[in-house]
Amino acid sequence: MSHIIYIGAPEADATAFASLARSDFPNIDLFATNARNEALAKSADAQAIIGHHFQFDDALVRGAPQLRWIQSLTSGTDAILRLPSLAPDVVITSTRGMHGPQMSELVFLQMLALARNLRRTLDNQRERRWQRWPQPLLLGKTLVIVGVGSVAEVLALRAQAFGMQVLGVSSSARRPPAFERIFNRRDLREAASQADFLVLTVPLSSETENLVNEGILSAMKPGAFLINVARGGVLDERALLHCLRGGRIAGAALDVFRQVPLPPDDPLWAEERLIITPVLGGMSDVYLEQAYPLVKQNIRHFLAGRMDQMLNIVPR
Repeated sequence: MSHIIYIGAPEADATAFASLARSDFPNIDLFATNARNEALAKSADAQAIIGHHFQFDDALVRGAPQLRWIQSLTSGTDAILRLPSLAPDVVITSTRGMHGPQMSELVFLQMLALARNLRRTLDNQRERRWQRWPQPLLLGKTLVIVGVGSVAEVLALRAQAFGMQVLGVSSSARRPPAFERIFNRRDLREAASQADFLVLTVPLSSETENLVNEGILSAMKPGAFLINVARGGVLDERALLHCLRGGRIAGAALDVFRQVPLPPDDPLWAEERLIITPVLGGMSDVYLEQAYPLVKQNIRHFLAGRMDQMLNIVPR
């Protein structure tokens, strides 16, 4: 029997996953915990480890010499792929495709908060100051999404329902529903110049490192906003800060950063034109319900020795 370790997120309940898994696979050899140190102590016999990407480090992988499969409970796996002790024959799968609803809702929260200057409204409430001004609408605005994957497809459909024009930027010519046009990535500057909201959902790779730099930000309209829910590395944060301080764009919202957690002394914290959220984009209060159907299928394939049939295999 293959020994499987499940590491739940700190705010989750590992026993809930264990209950589901043992109901579907009564004979499963499973150790479920929320404590990474407990998982590390049990890793010597582990043939599979299921957990969020931030729970994997080289010590955990090195301590599992029999490891054959890693199931990431997030769509991002770049940090796992960079682990020095990761053997080339270990199969890695992700939960890519399940985060569209929560990511889209966060983007809409950010777009509405930025456009309507929610910070000013809350300040007025604290000061008991009655002040009104015309409220900008999303209706008729242009949303440019950089990275046309599964999250972008869900976001585009929701934006279309708000009456927004949706444009995409991608290395692929594929045009999913709700997109009026797809720009090639080399034409990002032109696309950015049309955006009222420039939203980043593109994966981090050597090709997308610092993809949005000062040149791209300078091409944006002075009244436009930037939102990053992708990876911190796709955005030049210092260039963004420079543009915000100079009033060259109207504002920004960041959910991802080059350094996580964002250090208390980072100058981004003090920028009034910026909304900071602590990597909330992929989270939901029904995360296990969203992830488990996919993980269940992969466990079934793993136990049956059909690893080539697993869902969301990450190319090595």
